[in-house]
Amino acid sequence: MDTNWEEERIMATNGNGSSEIRKLRQLVRSIRVAMMTTCAEDGSLHSRPMATCEISRDGSLWFFTYANTGKVQEIGQNHKINVNYADPENDRYVAVAGTAEVIREREKMEEIWSPRLYEWFPQGIDTHDIVLLRVEVERLEYWDLNAGRFSNLFERLRGAVLHTPVFPTKHGYIEIGHAQSAPRPPA
Repeated sequence: MDTNWEEERIMATNGNGSSEIRKLRQLVRSIRVAMMTTCAEDGSLHSRPMATCEISRDGSLWFFTYANTGKVQEIGQNHKINVNYADPENDRYVAVAGTAEVIREREKMEEIWSPRLYEWFPQGIDTHDIVLLRVEVERLEYWDLNAGRFSNLFERLRGAVLHTPVFPTKHGYIEIGHAQSAPRPPA
C-alpha cells in the first residue's frame, strides 16, 4: 500500500519542553471545543465537549466546570484522561493524553476567565460550585492532512483517479516533559 505519511516525533530533550508546547499550541489554538474522555469506576469511558480556556506556559490545558459533575468524580478516581481536538475544515486532528486535577484557586480563575464562559457560568467565577480542571499533557498524537496539501496534490489526484487511499501527509507524536523516548503507541 502506497502511503504519503510524513511522520514526526518531537521529544523534550532540553528539559523545558518549549518546542513541544509551541507545537501543541499551533495544533489546537483555533479549536475552541474538545472532547474530554474520563474513565468511570466500572471501566466505561465517558466523553463530553469542553471549551479549552488556556494552554499555560508549561503546556497544561485548563477548563472550567462544576465540582458536582460526573467528570470530576471520575477524575477523583482515575486522573488519566484523554482530550481530543478536531478541526475538520482544516483536516487537523489531535489526541492528547494526560493527567487531570481539580483546582479551586480563585486567582487562576480570574486570570483565565473569558466572557464567552457566561453561557455556562451565569455568575462568572462567583458561580456556585465552579472549579478548574488542569490537564498536565504527557503526550499527544496528531494528524494534519493539510501539512503537505500542495506538495502532494499529484498523489491526491492519483488516489482519486485510481480509487486508492491517500493517507494524511503529516502524522506525529509529541512527548511533553519527558527527556527520553517512549515506545510508539499501536496504530
